[in-house]
Parts: sequence; C-alpha cells; structure tokens
Amino acid sequence: MSNQAQEAREALGARLRNFRKDAGFASGRAFALAAGWAESKVSRIENGKQNASERDIRIWCSKTQRDDQVDDLVATIRHIDELWLEWRRQLEDGAEKRQQAAIPVYSKTRVFRIWHPTLVWGTLQTSAYAAETFKLVRDFYDIPDDIDAATAKRLERQQYLYQGDRIFNVLLAEQALYTNFGGSEVMKGQLDRILSVMRLPRLSLGIIPRSATMHIWPGNSFSMFDDKLVLVETYSAEFSVTQPREIELYLKAFSLLQRSAIYGRAVRDLIFAAIQHHDRKSEV
Repeated sequence: MSNQAQEAREALGARLRNFRKDAGFASGRAFALAAGWAESKVSRIENGKQNASERDIRIWCSKTQRDDQVDDLVATIRHIDELWLEWRRQLEDGAEKRQQAAIPVYSKTRVFRIWHPTLVWGTLQTSAYAAETFKLVRDFYDIPDDIDAATAKRLERQQYLYQGDRIFNVLLAEQALYTNFGGSEVMKGQLDRILSVMRLPRLSLGIIPRSATMHIWPGNSFSMFDDKLVLVETYSAEFSVTQPREIELYLKAFSLLQRSAIYGRAVRDLIFAAIQHHDRKSEV
C-alpha cells in the first residue's frame, strides 16, 4: 500500500481507539464483545492493519456514542479506498471504464513523466499491441471481454500528443522493445510506431539500455501528471500518490532514471536492432 494510504489508515485507527477509550471500553476485548466481533478485528483496525468498512464505522460510532462522526469517518475510509484501488474492483465491468477514467486526467496535465521498464507506454501503443495487452488483462483478472472498446479508449489518449503545449517525458527500458505481445508482426508495427512519434517536438523518448549503469533500482512502472499525481501499478492494485513529499521522491527517482537513458539516434539504433530481432523470430 502507498505510504499515504497506510498513514491515513493508521490515523483513522488511532481516532477510533480514542473513541473506544473515551466511551469507557478499557480494552479491545471489551469493545469486541459489545460489537459482536473477534478481538483481533478491533486490534487490526486500530493499528491500521485492516480496512474498516462503512458498516464497521457505523457500529463503532453507535457503541461509542459518536454517531455525529459517522459522515466524516465514512468520507475518510472512502478517501483511503481511492488511494488504493484493487484492479479486480476497477475492472469488474471490463477494461473500457478504467481507460475512460484516464482521459480527464490527461486533458488537465501539462507535463507528463512516464516510466515503463517492460512494455511500451499505453499512449504510444498501436491498436494491435494494445489489444494484445488487454487480452492478458482479461484473462488474468477474469473480466468481461470488452477489448475493442478498451483499445479505442486507450488510443483516444493519443490526441493529447498533438494538442496544446503538453510536454511528454517518456522513459522505457530496452526490455520494452522485446517483451512480446502478439508476435513478431505486432511487435514490428509497434516499434515502427515509436520511430514515428519520436519526431514529435514535445515528446522526449529515452531508453535505458540493458547494460546501462543504474543510479536507482528500476522498480515499478509509474506515471506522473504534473507535480500533483503519481499512479503506480502492481499486479493487485493501482495506487495514487498525491502527498507532496512522496511526489518529490518520484521526481527524484525519475531524474535518476533519466541519467541512465539514451536519446535520439542512439534510441533509433536500439529500435532498429529490436526490429531485426523480431524479423528473425518471424522467419523461424
């Protein structure tokens, strides 16, 4: 979980603990008996180890005579949920809805900082490449098949490459040129696409060669939107970073990653080498 989400959960737990003590419940065991819960549940909520549900909040406030605090506490747990969103929940109706949700964020952002160590950033993807990634998402999370709609929404973001005065700072690791989605023809089409968009004046594309000296460990992929929001993806969830001191860490990480990157002609040479690799694979 992001530090910000965990800190918010721990602060909520401390607040609930004070409610319990002020109401005369000297121990978590006594409160658990009154609420009809296991003692471990009270301990885990108070120590920020377990999410409290909205129903838990209403019971807690009822037992501690703090019903006037319900609305504020429910708003708090909903905010914590927003900081850490499980993919299964985000994608329960398919992938299109999540792709649509990204568009307003893109429309408001002026400076993008993108790091992907293993695949091509979504906004630079071809439709064929994007569709192949969504097939994996569909199968992994066992969600409805809306691949065509999700792909269309992802490609809709590409309009921002050509509009306004936005600046795109994109870093990929060399592995992204080789991670095979859909076979050689799909990969060659994707690499051709990268060569094409590299000419855009407001796109800075760097690639970190596999032999580059690193100044920070590669870590998870992340997307920065101005200095206001960072989205980080894991297999289980996506979390949002909005706290200024955490955003500063991602700015520092991005700067250190940039020190290992190459640009311009050197990037084209790496891409041409990757195209030749996929050519050879298609001949086998």
